[in-house]
Amino acid sequence: MKNLFQILTVILAFSSAAICQNTFTLSSNDLGGQATINEEFNGFGCTGKNQSPQLSWKNAPEGTKSFAITMYDPDAPTGSGWWHWLVFDIPSDITELVSGAGNPSLQLIPQGAIQSITDYGNKGYGGPCPPEGHGIHQYIITVYALKTDYLGLDENTNAAVVGYYLWSNTLAKASIITHYKRSK
Repeated sequence: MKNLFQILTVILAFSSAAICQNTFTLSSNDLGGQATINEEFNGFGCTGKNQSPQLSWKNAPEGTKSFAITMYDPDAPTGSGWWHWLVFDIPSDITELVSGAGNPSLQLIPQGAIQSITDYGNKGYGGPCPPEGHGIHQYIITVYALKTDYLGLDENTNAAVVGYYLWSNTLAKASIITHYKRSK
């Protein structure tokens, strides 16, 4: 009986590993549990490099026609959070954004992808910049696998409208969370 239990445990462990390997997954070579001065916004009293992190994803579901990326701070003291980055219409054959792709002037974003307006009022990436003394904020970076090639939106579309179109076109999504506390 003991041997049977050990065999079943091994089979279950291998089965779980195989299943987990096939899930839609987002990762970053730049981010760990905490964002750094590299990702921090440069403005609003913050003095970071405002560099968007490298992101890569794998195992998108069948039927994926494009991707979108968002970065959101639910801890912002606004009543509605804070949108730091919105990228959509990323072609389905792309599975990575390089470091700094969020800077529109560098033109590192894939051809055809659109970066729209953040809550900073700018297009492209706007890094963490929580208010002084407000503590640690979480930043949720999400990749969306979409069932449409294009959302039909432009670079002047606000976060609420982008979110609505993402919600109605999402096949799957994967997220990573990083944290940041503003230093004095």
